[in-house]
Amino acid sequence: MRFSLPLLALLLAVPAFAADWKPASAPLMTKWGKQITADKTPWAEYPRPQLVRKEWANLNGLWDYAIRPKGEKKPDKWDGQILVPFCAESALSGVGKHPTEKDELWYRRDIDASKWKGQRALLHFEAVDWEATVWVNGKEVGTHKGMHDPFTFDISEALKDGKGELVVRVWDPTDTGSQPLGKQIRNPHGIWYTPVTGIWQTVWMEPVGGKFVPEIKAVRFAPDIRTGEVGVTVEGDVLLAWNEVEIWEEGKPGASWKGKALVGESLKVKVEKPKLWTPDSPQLYRVRVTGHSDHRAGTGAESVESYLAFRTVGVGPDEKGVPRLLLNGKPLFQVGPLDQGWWPDGLLTPPSDEAMKYDLEVLKKLGFNMLRKHIKVEPSRYYHHCDKLGLLVWQDMPSAISRAPGKKHFVRVGAKEDADDQFTAEEKKQFRAELKAMIDHLRFFPSIYCWVPFNEGWGQHDVNATLKWVKEYDPSRPVNGPSGWEDRGYGDMKDAHIYPGPGMFPVMKDRVSVLGEFGGLGLPVKGHLWKDTGNWGYRTYKTTDELRTNYHALMKRMHPLIGKGLAAAVYTQTTDVEIEVNGLLTYDREVLKFDPADMKKWHDTLFTPPPTVTDLVPTSETKAQMWNYVTHAPLAGWEKPEFDDKKWQEAPGGFGSKGTPGARIGTEWAGKEIWIRRTFELKELPQGEVFLRVHCDEDGEVFLNGVSAAKLPGYTTEYVEVPLSADAAKALKAGTNTLAVRAKNAGGGQYIDAGLVVVTPAKK
Repeated sequence: MRFSLPLLALLLAVPAFAADWKPASAPLMTKWGKQITADKTPWAEYPRPQLVRKEWANLNGLWDYAIRPKGEKKPDKWDGQILVPFCAESALSGVGKHPTEKDELWYRRDIDASKWKGQRALLHFEAVDWEATVWVNGKEVGTHKGMHDPFTFDISEALKDGKGELVVRVWDPTDTGSQPLGKQIRNPHGIWYTPVTGIWQTVWMEPVGGKFVPEIKAVRFAPDIRTGEVGVTVEGDVLLAWNEVEIWEEGKPGASWKGKALVGESLKVKVEKPKLWTPDSPQLYRVRVTGHSDHRAGTGAESVESYLAFRTVGVGPDEKGVPRLLLNGKPLFQVGPLDQGWWPDGLLTPPSDEAMKYDLEVLKKLGFNMLRKHIKVEPSRYYHHCDKLGLLVWQDMPSAISRAPGKKHFVRVGAKEDADDQFTAEEKKQFRAELKAMIDHLRFFPSIYCWVPFNEGWGQHDVNATLKWVKEYDPSRPVNGPSGWEDRGYGDMKDAHIYPGPGMFPVMKDRVSVLGEFGGLGLPVKGHLWKDTGNWGYRTYKTTDELRTNYHALMKRMHPLIGKGLAAAVYTQTTDVEIEVNGLLTYDREVLKFDPADMKKWHDTLFTPPPTVTDLVPTSETKAQMWNYVTHAPLAGWEKPEFDDKKWQEAPGGFGSKGTPGARIGTEWAGKEIWIRRTFELKELPQGEVFLRVHCDEDGEVFLNGVSAAKLPGYTTEYVEVPLSADAAKALKAGTNTLAVRAKNAGGGQYIDAGLVVVTPAKK
C-alpha cells in the first residue's frame, strides 16, 4: 500500500489577480523570486507535513491591504493588493513599506468553504508578526500574539452559507517593544536587518469533523531504538475513541496496530529491526493514523498521515570520559553553519519551497551534518526537508531585545555575568509563551537536536530558570546554555563564540564544550551585493583563493580541538545577509564561494582520528614566558634574528589590558602599539606541521627568523592556531630561532601573546 501525496483537493475561489501587480523594488532578487507572478499561488505546497489531510484550501495569493494609524476602524478603501505570504516590507509582497509601531496593517479577502457542508472549517495561520486579530463576516474569531508560531481559529459559526469576508488586522511594535523579534530593527545596519510586519507564512483552511466524525488534532511518537516499539499518542476531540496506527517503510507495510484507545492514551506499535535515523542514512517511516467515533453507528472516521524516525539525542561521555554530543547513544561530532534564513526578496519568507530546500541541499553537498537555525523559526516544511536530507538542527529561540528608552539592555561583550535585561512580568510571560509555542510546534521533527533559548546575552533574563524549564518541558533533547558570552553555569553545553577561531572551553566534567559561532570569513562578490559599499565580515578577503585558503586553515585548526574535547562547531554563515558578506553563498544564492568537493573533503577529515598537538614554544597561557619589548617604534630590522634588543625591556607575557576576553596578562600594555621578541632553541626540527598559537587583539604580524609567518588583521577573543606561511615554515631551523611580533590597538581591549605548536597526524 502506498500513501498518496498531499493533494490540493479543494481550490477555493480567490480574488481576481491585479494585472498591474509587480514586486516592489529591491537591491537583489533571487532566481526563484523572479519567477513569481500574480497568476500563480505562491507556496502552494501542503504546509503541515507532520499531520496531513487530503482536503485543504490554500489562501495564499493577492489580498487587499491597507496601512492605517493604530486604533482606526476597518478601512473603507484599500491601498492596493499584497501578495501573501510575503511581509509588507518585502519586495515579493508588492508593497515594500514598513508599517511603524503607530500603524496597523489590514488585510482582506473572500473565502468559500461551502463545499465542506456538515464539517467544521478551521482557519490556519502558519506565522504572523506580531499581534493578529481576525474577523469573518464582521465577527471577531480570535487574536494571537507571536512572531513565529502557527495558530488556528474555528470559523464555522462565522461563515454564512459556507462563505465569508476574511479580515486580519496586524500590529507589530518591532524594536520599540520587548517581544521576541530576532534581528529585526527599524534602522537596519550591521548585523541588524530589515523589519518584518504581518503575515509571513502560509494561510490555509481545512475541513474537520462532522456528524459522528472525530477530529485528530495532533499525533505524538515515542520510538524506542532498542526494542522497536513506538509509543503513539493521539490528541483529539471527545468523540475520538478507536484508533488505528499503520507504519510503512519505503512504501512497504512494516507494522500495524488496531484496537481501542481513548484520547491521550499511548498505543504501542512494534517495528521489527528498525533502521536508525542518522545524517548519513536519514531513514523515515510513514504513518497513517485513523480515528473512529465511539458512536454505536460506527460510521465516523478520520484519517491523517504523518511520519517518524528511530533516533535518540543526548549528551554523555566517550570512551575516555570526555562529555560529547550523542546520536543514538554514540558520540557524533557536529559541524555546520549558522543559518539565518533571510532572503533579499522575501526577507524572513523564502521565495518558494524549492528555494528554501536549495539552501539545505547545498549544505549537505558541502559535507555538513547540522545547522544552527539562528533566532528564527522556519516554516514546517523546512524541518521536514531536514528530516529527509539528514541535517541536525540546533533551534534558537528568537531573541527578545528591548531598545526602549530608559531600559537597561546588555547586547555586548563584557556585560557583567549577573546582568539581566529588565523585563516586566508581562514581558517575561510573553517570552515564555512564545518559547513554549515554539517547542510545541517543532518538537515533532526528528532533526531538531537541541534547544537554544538565549543568544549572546540578547534579552537574557531568568536564565537558569528558563533553561531548567525547557529541560523539564522537553526532557528528550539537550538544552544549550546561552550560546556565547553570558554563561551562568547551567545547560548541557557550554558554548563559546570565537572569531575567527576556532577555539573551545576546556573540557568539563558535566557539560559539553561546543563552539556555537566561529569563522565569519567574508568575500564581497560584485554584482551580488545588497549594498555596493559598507559591507563587512569578521575577516574580509579580496579573492576566492584567499577565502578558501583561510577557511581550510580553520578546518585544519579545528581537527586537533576535537581530540581535546570539542563536540560541535558552527561556522558563520550559510549566506550573506544584507551588508554581511561572510556567507558560503551570496545573498541571492547565485554564487557558491567554495568548491563543493574541496569543502566536503575538508569536513570529512574532521570525522577521522584527530592529530595530537604538542607545545614547541609555549605561550603564556599556563606559565608566563619572558619577552623583550618596546612600545615605541623600533629601528628597521627589529624582526630579524641579528637585531640587538638588549636595550628593550624584559617582562613576562602576555601583554595587554585587564578585561580583554581570553587574556592571560603578565605585563600591562595600555598604549597604541607594541613590539615583542624572544629566542628559543631547537635540537632538531619537529616531524609534524608547525602552527602559530596566538592571541592577538588586534592587527598584528608575527615573524619567524625575520620572515613574515602570519598577518593577523582584526582580533581574536582566545588563543587560536594559525598556519605558518610557507616561507616561515622553511625558515625554522635546528639551533637558535627568533620569534618577533607586533600588535596595534584600535580600541577596546588589547592583548598579544604567541608561541608555536606541532600538529602530528594520528597513526593509521
